[in-house]
Amino acid sequence: MTRPQAPRKKRANGVESRQRILDATVEIAGERGYEGTSIAAVSAKCGLPASSIYWHFKDKDDLIAAVIERSFETWLAAVDLPGEETGTPLERVTALAARVARSLMDAPDFLRLGLMLALERRPTEPRGRTVFLQVRDVARRRVVEMIESLLPELDEESVRTLAVYTVAGVDGLFVQREVEGDAVDLVALFELHAGSVFEVAARMAAKAGS
Repeated sequence: MTRPQAPRKKRANGVESRQRILDATVEIAGERGYEGTSIAAVSAKCGLPASSIYWHFKDKDDLIAAVIERSFETWLAAVDLPGEETGTPLERVTALAARVARSLMDAPDFLRLGLMLALERRPTEPRGRTVFLQVRDVARRRVVEMIESLLPELDEESVRTLAVYTVAGVDGLFVQREVEGDAVDLVALFELHAGSVFEVAARMAAKAGS
């Protein structure tokens, strides 16, 4: 009677093991960086044998890439501009900025590990770095779409410039919090950044329309 449940239980155990491995990798990479992260260290942290890790992931780089992807998916779910019924364009942008800041505080791994990899140069580019650059481009395109929806009169080059500036500001504020910890109010700074970007964008739009 119990045999039909075995495949389902096996799949559930596989999903649980994968999450344990990813959680352990986050801790190890946060403490030791990319170079200091190893399959052996992850195995010791999560309590699963290396063979289990290799069953889920090809190598360390594949593991780091999976951590970035998982964290990015969690973060991306928060990056949706509130509807028009929630307030003025500035209020909507500010609310979004606060939501993004909180999501980065809850799921910072993709940005923390990604920036670490993006700043390094190796003869062979790690897959984790490639994945980060890809998901970063997804985030940038999401910003472009928001700017275009709020200020359709802006030309393509202006939108691109604003999107690059927005993402760069997010990087800088995130790094500042990583350096100084809870002393940095990331939500307040993101709201300030969003307001500043919106003000500049509005001026550019007004100039384009004149």
